[in-house]
Amino acid sequence: MAIEMVIFDLKENEKSFFENNRFENFKFTFFSESLTPQSVRNIPADIKDNAVIISVFTDSEVSEDVIREFKNLRIISTRSTAYDHISKKEALERNIAVLNVPDYGRKSVAQFTFCLIFALIRNLMPSQKDNVNLEDLAGHDVSKLSIGIVGTGSIGDAVCKIANFFNMKIYGYDLRIKKELINKYNVEYLDFNNLLKKSDIITVHIPYTCDNFHMFSNDEFSLMKENSYFINTSSIRLVDCKSLYEAIATKKIKGAALDTKKCPYKNNICRKENFVTELCREEEVYIDLMKQQNNVIITPHIAYNTEEVVNYILENTMNQIRNNLKGENIYGIL
Repeated sequence: MAIEMVIFDLKENEKSFFENNRFENFKFTFFSESLTPQSVRNIPADIKDNAVIISVFTDSEVSEDVIREFKNLRIISTRSTAYDHISKKEALERNIAVLNVPDYGRKSVAQFTFCLIFALIRNLMPSQKDNVNLEDLAGHDVSKLSIGIVGTGSIGDAVCKIANFFNMKIYGYDLRIKKELINKYNVEYLDFNNLLKKSDIITVHIPYTCDNFHMFSNDEFSLMKENSYFINTSSIRLVDCKSLYEAIATKKIKGAALDTKKCPYKNNICRKENFVTELCREEEVYIDLMKQQNNVIITPHIAYNTEEVVNYILENTMNQIRNNLKGENIYGIL
């Protein structure tokens, strides 16, 4: 009997993977829509009752109520490293395995980070305007700038490698100091506040947890160097967008780049619904205000999005699921 797997958040560039690969003993049902407490009500009962596996992306909200709708669920697989959109509590109580994809997008996110850095320090956005003053477009030699890397894990490591290639001074902040980065790339580890004070560019590469919500707010932006730049390709939940906007509007910092979604909080099950609704409204206001600035770049959560990474995510997802079903030890959240 085929194992029934329901895939949500299916994107156009993911369809070909399932079309071009054979998966014996699996029966797939695809939804382009996200799985939420609202959308789950519209899924036919037989699909929910027979589903053994569900696969989602971070746009879905796999809350306790959503999980309870699937009577025979054994695996929840998220095609992401982040998993705060899934209720671990309910999964644990139901003995449901939760799988994620670790370390994907290492090179692609690091490369995209430097795309954003160069666009900012070379004034790419304002240079597209008509009748610009060329003197106002004078940029910076990246080798003369220091970069502070918040999080020197897999992606931060790749950022260090590129920064070293450009002969940048590299500062690092992490709970775990990696001696290999000190030896290979001359990374100087600092405490968080000193990194903010000394870096010309701050780039963020840590996962979001409920504990580091709004890690970057008024106090942090006030510590940053005058005319510095702020890059975040990690979760926007790490950033208080109002504080960032004010730092830009008052010219405390020279520019910023965010790789984010329209409403970054709607599927954050760490937060209460009424809080999330109000937070989304406020944050979207400031995201929209920042979009109007020449020195701010906002992209729609695409740092990881290359054909190679998408295929890796899907291959890793299916391999983990098959190994879990066989009872093998694999990397997983639960």
